[in-house]
Amino acid sequence: MIDGTLRSTIKLGAKVLIVLKHDQRSGKLTKGIVQDILTNSPTHPHGIKVRLTNGLIGRVKELSQ
Repeated sequence: MIDGTLRSTIKLGAKVLIVLKHDQRSGKLTKGIVQDILTNSPTHPHGIKVRLTNGLIGRVKELSQ
């Protein structure tokens, strides 16, 4: 399991598990493929914010295989 707090580990087209804004309390994860990386800083304590190919936006919790 690779941590989603480092921008350098996330590539366009990567399969990831993200937490959506309205799922932050429950911690429910959503699987998808990265279309855009929205966080500009090299790290973020809550996960790098990305847009998936289906248009959903959330913070990466882990990279999936």
